[in-house]
Amino acid sequence: MRRLTYLLRDAMLSLRRRCAALLPFFDCSGDGARLARAWKGALGLIGILDYGIGNVGSIRNMLKKAGAASVIVHTAEELSACHKLILPGVGAFDEGMERLANSGMRPALDEAAAKGKPVLGICLGMQMLGLSSEEGRREGLGYIRFRNVRFQLTAEHGLKVPHMGWDVVDVADPDDPLVRGITEPPRYYFVHSYYAVCEDAADALLACDYGISFTAAVRHGNVWGTQFHPEKSHRFGMALLKNFAEVC
Repeated sequence: MRRLTYLLRDAMLSLRRRCAALLPFFDCSGDGARLARAWKGALGLIGILDYGIGNVGSIRNMLKKAGAASVIVHTAEELSACHKLILPGVGAFDEGMERLANSGMRPALDEAAAKGKPVLGICLGMQMLGLSSEEGRREGLGYIRFRNVRFQLTAEHGLKVPHMGWDVVDVADPDDPLVRGITEPPRYYFVHSYYAVCEDAADALLACDYGISFTAAVRHGNVWGTQFHPEKSHRFGMALLKNFAEVC
């Protein structure tokens, strides 16, 4: 009987800790109600990291159109409660890494990626998944082994940096969960001056041509990244985010 009492006590303590981690989401005042409105079960929830340098609202709106439950997260506790994660980002590499570190979410993101939670980096968020960038001095997250280099275009290319606007991509692996079912050549919206150079060619999922052929999306295990903005890429972007929500 005493052993049963101890087992019940331990179970209640474990349940209490789990509930405590979720309590911030269920604050029904102001923006604190965001998870309560989006909640469709923990296993389907996508957390969009808000560390002050990304189009979090636009991404959440596109996920909603795709029928996916998502929430904008600001703390490690909120991040850990989500099943999948999106790391957005715009701007400079070093600033992105610094803001992520200052947000307090970096250790939780590292742990989530290591444990196999699906992670999608977008634009600068993709570049941060790599090892480093010519744009800055800070180290990247290192989830995928690639380095970001700047476009070196000459006058004969007749192209300007940054690469900005719509462009068609080639799919290296149509069976990858992120692009599964996308049959016609997809077009996405780009805004960037740097691109990924993968150490392992198998990590390059999509390719695009802008004077040179460059990697437009990466993948390794449970981690994906897109150099383009799926949230600005209409039906092609919606299809990709829907795949991330339902298949990845």
